[in-house]
Amino acid sequence: MKTDEHIILYYFSGTGNAKMAAEWFKNEAFNRNMTCEIRVVTEKGKIEVPEKENLLIGFFSPTHGFNFPPIMLDFLFRFPRGKKSDVFILNTRAGMKLYKLFLPGLSGAAQFFTAFILWLKNYKIIGMQPLDMPSNWISIHPALRDKVIVSIVNRCERIVKRFADKLFSGKRVYKAFWSLPFDLAILPIAFLYYFIGRFAIAKTFYASFDCTQCGLCSKNCPVNAIETIDSRKFWSYKCESCMKCMSNCPENAIQTSHSYSIALWIILMSFLSPLFVKFFFDLNLEIFKESSWVSWLTEFSIEMLAFFIINIIAYRIFHFFMRFRIVNKIIEYTSLTKYWRNYNLKKTLRRMQKV
Repeated sequence: MKTDEHIILYYFSGTGNAKMAAEWFKNEAFNRNMTCEIRVVTEKGKIEVPEKENLLIGFFSPTHGFNFPPIMLDFLFRFPRGKKSDVFILNTRAGMKLYKLFLPGLSGAAQFFTAFILWLKNYKIIGMQPLDMPSNWISIHPALRDKVIVSIVNRCERIVKRFADKLFSGKRVYKAFWSLPFDLAILPIAFLYYFIGRFAIAKTFYASFDCTQCGLCSKNCPVNAIETIDSRKFWSYKCESCMKCMSNCPENAIQTSHSYSIALWIILMSFLSPLFVKFFFDLNLEIFKESSWVSWLTEFSIEMLAFFIINIIAYRIFHFFMRFRIVNKIIEYTSLTKYWRNYNLKKTLRRMQKV
């Protein structure tokens, strides 16, 4: 790689994992006197890419539901066609640690689907690197302990530096292929999350009465998914579940409504969705008389339709009743996020530096 190489790093990040990885890479470029700039991925606007001979482009993004989040995929689809420019992909995923053993996450479709899009746009893929940053999905589990986070972060910094050094030395790095069999096995989950799961998760967030209406969550939401309706925060279906709002709320007022979610899913799966299916089957339409797989696909589609309709109505009802303090408190004290550790990467690192 030539020293006059111009490097552009595009990143999307909720809690800061992918952004920190991009900053590590940028530092390595600066150490070699290379020109490197970081650009944040946005929803709209024209994407300007300089026309240079020696151009290297990097894409940094978290892995949501074993794929890149929709905002990143939309950005890639809008990204201009290239002239055989070199590109690399780095996805952060849920890293854990068991005693001294670092446990990797899974990429699913994140690496290979992204590489396919860029290949179709005439780019040359020279690097595919998964990075097991600390798992930050605090809707599902508590944040890791500070010491564990620091040890994982230090390891990941070394990995990014080695990755950058190899690329700068003219080598190609395809670490993503190491977990290919496992990633292929979970592709159905990635598909279901993209078309179904993320919409369900988007409707689990709420603000308790600890909310001071400071507006930071709405202002800093990368996809403008948080609205204010009837003086209370409302998460729209644009929500990427990136956890930025939850991890940065100064009052820890943003929680995941586990009790509401569990109750709704029980009602949906045991009563309402089957009722929808029965209603349509009772119409005796010709499509239900087709082959078994067509009938199954139709039934599945009806159940998903029921899911979306009921989920929208239920969240509106939920939002309405959350205005009452007793309801709000019941939901708050039955939300697991009230009791377990929050995840804020920069605060953790600053706190550990003082120890």
